[in-house]
Amino acid sequence: MKSTEFIPQTPTISNPQFVQIENLTKSYPTPGGGEIVILDKINLTIREDEYISVIGHSGCGKSTLLKIVAGLEKPTSGLVKLDGKEIRKPGSDRMMVFQHYSLLPWLTVEGNIRLAVDEVFKTASIIEKKQIVNEHIDMVNLTHAANKYPDEISGGMKQRVGIARALATRPKMLLMDEPFGALDALTRRKLQKQVLDIWETHRQAVMMITHDVDEAIYMSDRIVMMTNGPKAKIGEILEVPFLHPRDRKQLRESKEYYEVRNHALNFLEKYFTPDD
Repeated sequence: MKSTEFIPQTPTISNPQFVQIENLTKSYPTPGGGEIVILDKINLTIREDEYISVIGHSGCGKSTLLKIVAGLEKPTSGLVKLDGKEIRKPGSDRMMVFQHYSLLPWLTVEGNIRLAVDEVFKTASIIEKKQIVNEHIDMVNLTHAANKYPDEISGGMKQRVGIARALATRPKMLLMDEPFGALDALTRRKLQKQVLDIWETHRQAVMMITHDVDEAIYMSDRIVMMTNGPKAKIGEILEVPFLHPRDRKQLRESKEYYEVRNHALNFLEKYFTPDD
């Protein structure tokens, strides 16, 4: 799609093949002795400072793909490389943010983040660890809630803790599985902006799973659109031609925003089935 009102993003000098997904196939055995193919020959590269969203109907293998990149599942064939090294297991160079907050209820906001920092920065001093924790609590505007427990804070605040915890380990790549899906509309919009503001200041590779086309356009550099499963493939990769930093109101007032949006919605409608 050609840009009409916004200047396309300028070429980056960052590593264009920071993440390499090569001929990735994932299948599971069936009770009858056969197998069902979930993902079929997925090929994708991601720059080291690029924000990618993956969209598609339920059952298209989006979360499975994310878990393979995270090292939580193994591909049946093919491989994933991060910075030239094959991913075989989970690692601190990739951190996950889940839809449901995954906080330990007996630890405070500070304690939940500190646990991750302790695990990754084993040789850092107590002062250094505290500085890292405080920096990331402040980054998500939760300094006032540092000593509160998860049941004392809102859903949006819990998700901010999860994001701060992931970023505090300073990973090379951030993986997010519908991170705003459990939030109300207003909180969702606020947190989208906050995460995007953080990413625009501290660029890194991001892969985010979402069902929300507007969210994908607002936050992403490219949108990976999956065909239906089983045997899901990458149907199309949509370039989002808007510069960062982004202004939601400005985007929504542009003709091109709706061209991009309609293109994505038409793709999803093409693959819609009554069971979705």
